[in-house]
Amino acid sequence: MTDLDTFIAGLPKAELHLHIEGSLEPELMFALAARNGVSIPFASVEEVRAAYDFSNLQDFLDIYYAGAQVLLTRQDFQDLAAAYFARAAADGVVHAEIMFDPQTHTDRGVAFAEVIEGLLAAMAAAEAEHGITSSLILSFLRHLSEDAAFATLAEAEPWLDRIAAVGLDSSELGHPPEKFARVFAAAREKGLKITAHAGEEGPPAYVHQALDVLGVDRIDHGNRALEDPALVERLAREGMTLTVCPLSNHKLCVVDDLADHPIDAMLAHGLKATINSDDPAYFGGYVADNYRAVAKARGLDRAALARLARNSFTGSFLPQAAVAAQLARLDAFMAEHG
Repeated sequence: MTDLDTFIAGLPKAELHLHIEGSLEPELMFALAARNGVSIPFASVEEVRAAYDFSNLQDFLDIYYAGAQVLLTRQDFQDLAAAYFARAAADGVVHAEIMFDPQTHTDRGVAFAEVIEGLLAAMAAAEAEHGITSSLILSFLRHLSEDAAFATLAEAEPWLDRIAAVGLDSSELGHPPEKFARVFAAAREKGLKITAHAGEEGPPAYVHQALDVLGVDRIDHGNRALEDPALVERLAREGMTLTVCPLSNHKLCVVDDLADHPIDAMLAHGLKATINSDDPAYFGGYVADNYRAVAKARGLDRAALARLARNSFTGSFLPQAAVAAQLARLDAFMAEHG
């Protein structure tokens, strides 16, 4: 391990763009399939990994939803999240905001309570065992209807005090943010923060819609915003956080090569970019792997990496006092290791 690798692993950071279902490693997929008597279309762990050769977002989503079939019980979701938190702790993550897709499970007959109670149990254990704080982002599947999203929001009602935000994910093209204007307004009225995937495969217009129609508090991905100089200027002026996922961008061909990744261009434009892992089991790396990959590909120094980590705290949905405490922790780390 190089000095920079050690620095990245120790750098206190938040992860703001993590789909918990996307942290399902092949080994756990097979274990849960056996435990629950679920048939999966793969004969071995190696066969699963070989299938992780995507050419676009939809190819990935097809296998993502197939893998989710093994998640049935509260214990399954607890085990899934516990495995993520163990990796996050090793990566220097001290706060995580976890997206979950209840519709992926409730549409299969899995009760909403099974999903969320399993996740909440793992979150409580992670804070006790690893010192990692965390919160939940309920993500609506954009390839489904807004009425389905409303039904999911209603199902979540008993747990809204334990959900920080609502988000929007799944197939982006053909499903613009404006499709969900009413349900996001309803979520805002319930006191929830708002985030949405925009500008990954979708055009800059989707980022505009996320800002102007949904009223987002941050943008997930946002890469294609760089195609619109006026939009870039606006995002910088408004201090809008972008939750960027480099290895995902490469795997899904948002960028052809990490050497061409725009993360440093985002920083140069004054954008509040952050580094995240998205669906790490499928995209080849957790959050520290993403930091290392772009540091190597784009020549980022320790100051730039620390700026990305700082953005992860200021862009989080933590209370201001908690943000201040984490920034002090980061400053102390940099005073010793910067």
